[in-house]
Amino acid sequence: MALDGIVISNIVYELNNLIVGGRIDKIYQPENDELIISIRNNKTSYKLLLSALANMPRIHITNIPKKNPLNPPNFCMLLRKHLIGGRIIKVVQPNFERIVEIYIEHLNELGDLCVKKLIIEIMGRHSNIIICEDTNRILDSIKHISLNVSSVREVLPNRTYCYPPNKNKVNPLQQYTLDEFINLLNDKNTIIHKALYFTFNGVSPIISEEICYAANINSSTATEELSSEEYNNIYEQFNILIETIKSNNYKPNIILDNEGNYKEFCSLELSSYNQYDILNFQSIYEVLDKYYINSSNSSRINQKSSDIRRIITTNLERCYKKLDLQLKQIKDTESRDKYKIKGELITANLYSIAEGDKQLTTINYYTNEEVTINLKPNLSPSENAAKYYDKYNKLKRTFYALTEQIKDTQAEIDHLESIKSSLSFVQGEEDLLLIRQELMEYGYLKFRKNKNKKYLQKSKPIHYKTSDGFDIYVGKNNMQNDELTMKFATSNDWWFHTKEVPGSHVIIKTNGKELSDTAYEEAAELAAFYSKANESTKVAVDYTLRKHIKKPQGSVPGYVIYHTNYSMYVTPSNKRVSLVN
Repeated sequence: MALDGIVISNIVYELNNLIVGGRIDKIYQPENDELIISIRNNKTSYKLLLSALANMPRIHITNIPKKNPLNPPNFCMLLRKHLIGGRIIKVVQPNFERIVEIYIEHLNELGDLCVKKLIIEIMGRHSNIIICEDTNRILDSIKHISLNVSSVREVLPNRTYCYPPNKNKVNPLQQYTLDEFINLLNDKNTIIHKALYFTFNGVSPIISEEICYAANINSSTATEELSSEEYNNIYEQFNILIETIKSNNYKPNIILDNEGNYKEFCSLELSSYNQYDILNFQSIYEVLDKYYINSSNSSRINQKSSDIRRIITTNLERCYKKLDLQLKQIKDTESRDKYKIKGELITANLYSIAEGDKQLTTINYYTNEEVTINLKPNLSPSENAAKYYDKYNKLKRTFYALTEQIKDTQAEIDHLESIKSSLSFVQGEEDLLLIRQELMEYGYLKFRKNKNKKYLQKSKPIHYKTSDGFDIYVGKNNMQNDELTMKFATSNDWWFHTKEVPGSHVIIKTNGKELSDTAYEEAAELAAFYSKANESTKVAVDYTLRKHIKKPQGSVPGYVIYHTNYSMYVTPSNKRVSLVN
């Protein structure tokens, strides 16, 4: 779920307890739409994450380390100029909106005490981070919004900041009589579930469902069909919810689905989710760190790899079209032998063909069948034979050329498919850099000097342990596959790979010991899991000793050959092995 007003109120409550009175000592911008602010308060250092990422905007204290870029963006430099050394005096949530305002007191260039506002708008793709003076004059924002982008309001330097339109919603923390409450909901003229979150700021569909569930009301009932008693029940449950928020009686939790995956998170106990397992936490920032760490990283990687995916897809489409054309052309050469036979038959019957004959009828001595061969009457018999031989030789040359071209095209397709498959297993920017480097080396990407070579050395294979203690290593891309198989593995280690399917090289270290059947199976399951066939139920996996693996000279990264191997069918899985950090 997105952060609703209730979760944000929980965040604001925690921030007021943790960072108000603290001083800002560092600011950096690890991503285009993300900030980390380091705050010292009561001899403790806190890292405050502000994100305007479209599908995961948020603000919370984080313990997840982020890389500090060497060259800070302009927005980051501006924040450093105005906020470094500043003291946080309050954190507020205006009108129970999905907005957080941090007030920071600092000295300006003249030594006068002044206040700046850092505003975080958590509104999906319209999310933003804005710094304003206390007069609401915008100094800058992480996203510039002009009237060409939004006709509602501008977010640009030197403009006056105004709140986003709230669609006539009201603040749920205000006191409403029962009649006022009923009138507000009836005005929406919809089902009660929608009326609640259409009416009140910060109330999400999940909270709306929870109110209906607690009031024992069908959430799909139209507002005009509700009885007085039902309205009274909803009003009562709504007020219980509001009192819980006003008293800061938050209980941050994550709800798990039936498979143990994160389903939802909330700052309150949700009785409508009692059938699910619930993970409870002391702090909302622990919930958000847990909930967002994997999905945020995955979203970032997808965002940063979009150009790579587009390039690979475009080149694969080109290759498949070229392969189709080559296969059609080579099919046309299948008739080449019949032209050779016709040339031979004409040559064998030279003295029985008269000048000007248009046909030759003779016995094909290969099949003992009578055949009729068309002749050009303006050519001599030997010239007619030469004509058929020429056609045969041309088709023969075309066949051999196309055979090589098809082989090259198929090799290019296999290479691109292997790169495409490896994109599924990227875990960090260092892995993407290796894939980019490979694409540049083979001319798919324009070569550019890599300013981040340090990342290339940090990318390591995925390390697992089998249930009986053997170490397994999985390559995440072609270059890493080469490194893992040809340099890291020793001759008596075992190598695994899906049969005729793009995937990772998997090495299991023996250390001179004999592998158990379980270790073979678990390594094969990993090879299938880290392959293009990872959604299949049964996948063929080849395995052999590393000493049987050869890499042809000049072959693309990740390509190897072997002639001695075993095979087994497995179901792709990484459940039986344990990940080593």
